[in-house]
Amino acid sequence: MSPPNGAAGAAEAPARILVVDDTEANRDLLARRLVRQGHRVDTASGGSAALARLAEDAFDLVLLDIMMPDMNGYEVLERLKADPELRHVPVIMITAIDDLDSVVRCIELGAEDHLLKPFNATLLRARIDSSLARKRLHDREQTYSRALERELEIGRNIQRGFLPHSLPRLAGWDVATAFHPARQVAGDFYDVFEIAGAGRLALVVADVCDKGVGAALFMAVFRSLLRVTVAESYAAGRFPVGDDAAHLVRTVRILSDYDARTHGDANMFATVFFGVLDPATGTLTYVNAGHDAPCLLAPGGGPPRRLEPTGPTVGLLPDLEFGTGTVTLAPGELLLAFTDGVTDARAPDGALYGEARLLARAAEHAGAAGAAAVLEAIEADLDAHGAGAVPFDDVTLLAVRRCA
Repeated sequence: MSPPNGAAGAAEAPARILVVDDTEANRDLLARRLVRQGHRVDTASGGSAALARLAEDAFDLVLLDIMMPDMNGYEVLERLKADPELRHVPVIMITAIDDLDSVVRCIELGAEDHLLKPFNATLLRARIDSSLARKRLHDREQTYSRALERELEIGRNIQRGFLPHSLPRLAGWDVATAFHPARQVAGDFYDVFEIAGAGRLALVVADVCDKGVGAALFMAVFRSLLRVTVAESYAAGRFPVGDDAAHLVRTVRILSDYDARTHGDANMFATVFFGVLDPATGTLTYVNAGHDAPCLLAPGGGPPRRLEPTGPTVGLLPDLEFGTGTVTLAPGELLLAFTDGVTDARAPDGALYGEARLLARAAEHAGAAGAAAVLEAIEADLDAHGAGAVPFDDVTLLAVRRCA
């Protein structure tokens, strides 16, 4: 799809013009001239009638007299520019008074141009052609923008299809997630899935080091490759039973080398937390590839246990080495993983949400609430923190609790 590259003159298509003047002779004279120029013309005898016509039909341009008895041109112009549906319609103000203050006031209120009576035919055509050219360019930009929005919405729906439609339900475990893209598509992703035949639960939270469409496309490839690789590794029995660390390292190495060798020029790196949970024992084996350290929160409070990085960011260079870590979740303990879009969430004044506030909110609810309730409390606090601010980054959260 190519963006608009300019606007043609008024002759490219008849324009719909509304002439507003309380004097019938003036309306008729102006209307005849505009019709001779090839335009379609409607008229209104006053401000109220003009607003009613504009509410009923679409116009490309309004020629608006200033001095009218029921509602003067300034008032009509002000009403037009205050209406989100009408403010884009260009307005040329018409007056018999050669007054600089009047011209300035019209421009300040949003008028496109200003014409004096009696009309000079050449100047009238030039002003109308110029205003219509800008209007048509605006219309094309809006059409292009709406087309992009539709494409991005399709991309967003496709991307959501890559995320789990439902989370696995395992006896003794409670899992919840939250995902809020900052734009139509996101570079964050999460995944939770059972590894067939292995009695294991895979837990993934990742953040592509970019935003927008490019990051979203990479995210889709990355997520698919991760799923296929780890499933194949366990199904093929490449390592001794129970050696989750070997499967994890192999999978992350394949992902990293693929990224570095295939997409290195695009600088699409990713931080990844990838864990494999044994639900029977509560043992979690993980690779933390440059990701924000997830935390284990005990139901009775106390300092969180941190799952610090065990290797570099995925895809920085070929042949990177990744280590693993192992923890065991005690009954009642909660694992909280997140992307930096949470901690870097900004208030209207620029203040960051921060990790300390995140862990404080999680700890308040970690003792008794389920995993979903913990995330809901964090989301509510994030909303309160960022009220009125444009989202800075994607927000992704994963909570896993071992039930007591």
